[in-house]
Amino acid sequence: MNRLGKTRTARLAAVGVACALALTSCSSGSGDSRGDDRATARQASAETTTTSSPTTSTSSSTTTAASGVRIVAVGDIACADGDRTTSTSCRQADTARLTRSLDPAYVLALGDLQYQNGTLAQFRSSYDASWGSLKPITRPLPGNHEYYTRGASGYYRYFDRSAPGYYAWNAGRWRIYNLNSNCDKIDCAAENAWFRRDLDRNPRRCTIVAMHHPRFSSGREHGNNPSVGRFWKVAYNHRVDIALAGHDHDYERFVRLSPGADAQPRRGIQSFVSGAGGKSLYHLGTRKRGSAVFKASVPGVLVLQLKRGSYTWKFRTVDGRTPDSGSRDCL
Repeated sequence: MNRLGKTRTARLAAVGVACALALTSCSSGSGDSRGDDRATARQASAETTTTSSPTTSTSSSTTTAASGVRIVAVGDIACADGDRTTSTSCRQADTARLTRSLDPAYVLALGDLQYQNGTLAQFRSSYDASWGSLKPITRPLPGNHEYYTRGASGYYRYFDRSAPGYYAWNAGRWRIYNLNSNCDKIDCAAENAWFRRDLDRNPRRCTIVAMHHPRFSSGREHGNNPSVGRFWKVAYNHRVDIALAGHDHDYERFVRLSPGADAQPRRGIQSFVSGAGGKSLYHLGTRKRGSAVFKASVPGVLVLQLKRGSYTWKFRTVDGRTPDSGSRDCL
């Protein structure tokens, strides 16, 4: 073997040792491992969906473990087809465009997604025309307007879901509960028992509970909803981190509260109302205890970045502003 051959052999051996020590696979040519990184990210953020029925499904997103999983949470979205668009109403096309630009892994749709009655025809003609492209990544829950059609059949058929409409799913390391808060339509005692059991099986995880009706709200149209207090008590006892809701057409963030509205920075649940999804905007009513931020002048969406042991939030509006943002560790 000549001197050139010996030198080349030595270099190849050195590369092989370096690869073995790094526990990575080396490729010929550039040695670019970004493809492996992307595959690892997809695996790390794989989602498992658990419903109140035995059905289980999985999907993947390309969110990395370091940056967390990005979720857009919003409700009260689409006017009926043909309703007039103004600066504060029927802005579903604009909120959908904003959401697509944010490139979320998932959309958590907080109910009252299609007005006025949530029929299948209305979903297909209006909601689908604006938010339909986001349907594959949408994790919905029903609001009261979905039940303006008997049994919320339009909602269940459009999203290909089954009643009673509550389920749990994973986003990265987070556990998320989509509840049905229409307790005049379904058996919420059974739902709450299921909620408690699943929390018991998933301790020590960062957790979100989402429902259409907010426990606390300063919106003039609806305000507080004591009827969902049962869910809040279970969530509080299991140290759930975040509660999400819509119903009032505005954005509101509360400090961490107990089910009785006592401020508890180290123990309470941080809640958000994200109902500025496009249909219309409501005005501020009586400011409720613990309300930190209230916005109702421009439609927008709540953006959550769910990381390991922490989260960030931003309220993004269709005019390009971010009037509220912050970060917090899980409980």
